[in-house]
Amino acid sequence: MFVIATVAWGIIGMLVGVILALQLAYFPANELGKYFTFGRLRPLHTNAVIFAFAGNAIFAAVYYSTQRLVKARMFSDLMSKLHFWGWQAIIVAAAITLPMGFTQTKEYAELEWPIALAITVVWVIFAANFFMTLKHRREKHIYVAIWFYIATIITVAVLHIVNNLAIPVGLFKSYSIFAGVQDAMIQWWYGHNAVAFVLTTPFLGLMYYFLPKAANRPIYSYKLSILHFWSLVFIYIWAGPHHLHYTSLPQWASTLGMVFSVMLWMPSWGGMINGLFTLRGAWDKVRTDPVLKFFVVGITFYGMATFEGPLMSVKLVNSLSHYTDWTIAHVHAAALGWNGFMTFGMIYWLAPRLWQTKLHSTRLANAHFWLATVGILLYIVAMYSAGITQGLMWRAFDETGRLMYPDFMETVVAIVPMYWVRLIGGSIYLIATCLGGYNLIMTARTAPKNLEDPEAVVPAALPKPSVKSSPILATPAGEQANIDDALYRLQEKFKGGWHRMLEGWPLVFTILTTVAILVGSIIEIVPMLLIRSSVPTIAALKPYTPLELEGRDLYIAEGCHTCHSQQVRPMVDEIERYGEYSKPGEGVYDHPFLWGSKRTGPDLARVGGKYNHFWHYRHMIDPRSTNTRSIMPAYPHLETDELDLSKTQTKIETMIFLGVPYTPEEAENAVEDARAQAAQIAQELHEQGGPEGLENSDLIALIAYLQRLGTDISNAEGAD
Repeated sequence: MFVIATVAWGIIGMLVGVILALQLAYFPANELGKYFTFGRLRPLHTNAVIFAFAGNAIFAAVYYSTQRLVKARMFSDLMSKLHFWGWQAIIVAAAITLPMGFTQTKEYAELEWPIALAITVVWVIFAANFFMTLKHRREKHIYVAIWFYIATIITVAVLHIVNNLAIPVGLFKSYSIFAGVQDAMIQWWYGHNAVAFVLTTPFLGLMYYFLPKAANRPIYSYKLSILHFWSLVFIYIWAGPHHLHYTSLPQWASTLGMVFSVMLWMPSWGGMINGLFTLRGAWDKVRTDPVLKFFVVGITFYGMATFEGPLMSVKLVNSLSHYTDWTIAHVHAAALGWNGFMTFGMIYWLAPRLWQTKLHSTRLANAHFWLATVGILLYIVAMYSAGITQGLMWRAFDETGRLMYPDFMETVVAIVPMYWVRLIGGSIYLIATCLGGYNLIMTARTAPKNLEDPEAVVPAALPKPSVKSSPILATPAGEQANIDDALYRLQEKFKGGWHRMLEGWPLVFTILTTVAILVGSIIEIVPMLLIRSSVPTIAALKPYTPLELEGRDLYIAEGCHTCHSQQVRPMVDEIERYGEYSKPGEGVYDHPFLWGSKRTGPDLARVGGKYNHFWHYRHMIDPRSTNTRSIMPAYPHLETDELDLSKTQTKIETMIFLGVPYTPEEAENAVEDARAQAAQIAQELHEQGGPEGLENSDLIALIAYLQRLGTDISNAEGAD
């Protein structure tokens, strides 16, 4: 069931990705309706590929390999089914709510609070089923793949709970309990480690089980696997802040993240070496077996991605790569190269065994491999070219000391041809995935009617310990025998080394893994939350008005943050283009933060007052009316959609609860204040040449928010 879901959701998620690529290369493709613009579909694509495609692949690997490694059937078939159907229901809920604009905005954690709670419940069911299976195992020692599964289950639970701490203000609306710098720190502690413990550790577990099985060779080095596991689990959790170099985050935090990111090179490559060296002596088989071809290229992409990741964490490199398509290339090289190829390799190995038949077509599997390889190479080469082009053009100055490309659109126009190449590469990869899906369907159709797994593990009573023992005797000689027996048992435990002994204690192993991931988390996060001086306040900073807060929520719902950052970095070119660099204290009322991770459009941190209301009106209704080369979607529905103020008072009261300094009277008068400000902006818009009668439209609230951005900082004399 998980294998079928993996392929089905993979095709859907990649299809959405191809649509997004088309929307960037050809802006009219955004005209599919307000629910299908780039900003609304982009989080759907990332969630579908990560949690639907890769997620289901992880569960397929865990359920198949765990039972065989511990020689025990899963603890509960009912829990397994609840896990499967619960996870698919979550994916469907995401597919419905994200295009509707219900989002927390946080990268890889966009789903609103009811769905986040559902994820928690389903994950607990999965974890309980897994650990109870370990408890009832018939193999004393847990194999290396199980180590990585344990790390995944524990760490994802910790990350998910902390990052989703929020206060609901409606069925599908909530505000993060963290704000500004603190929220950014929590998010990228989560975001980077979602990559680590969803897209890395479980796939390493997959590698350690399925690669030796497919190659029919033992893993290269047991000692290297121990070093690989513990160093990776301990170091990875520290690396998140490297996503926030040159932002408002304190320097000590981002530097710490960089140091540990660079340290990740060695354990990551230790895993790659362990995988590739397992194939020593089996290269003839690699040339003919599509399963091993997928595994070899997947592991190679893992090595490339885990070299590039630490490289991009170095501040000098990050200053060029951040906010550009270089990051997009890096992410897709890992997701489609490492995760995708490992998943397809596993499925091609599993399919004949699950359906007890021959693979329908080895030629189709090979065609899938080569098409996917060509597709991903076209994709990443195009995006590397686009990213480096962007970074260099943004920072280019002419001989007079002025920006060489002051108009942001010049940098967009330069990379549109590369977007077309990306579209071609992504389409080829999608076609390859569809071929794989067809091959799987045709394989399943030839399965015998009554499937009986010849490798099935049936429940059985645990055997008694197979160690020598002596009867207990109530004599001095008997006491000596008991001592000898105890010494013998201790010797047996230590015979394979301290780690071999630890592998016989899953509970202790789990506790130590938890400690390993908590150390870095606590050291990095707690000072950010408890030390007031880490986020100095700005005296001139005021909370958003009720209308501006509603406009901010509309900005979030439309996905504007996916293309526009709100963080001016302290670099000459950014200050020249956007204005004064962003300060830590500016975001203390921002629940959630909106610094962004990609600039498809210019930064908006200082856009307030830069243009009049009528310019913003024209820009939202038809972006080409303000810049003929714009690739931004049009938002005509904002003019006709009526502004909903039914939850405005509740939102202000929630902000008071979160520490934003509104008064109770401001909460009570929130709706009236919002309508008054909307009427004023609508009147000014009409006077500037716009239509009249828009005071009740969503567009007026969005204009109010955009006109506020960055205006407080001009009144600030400094931090108090």
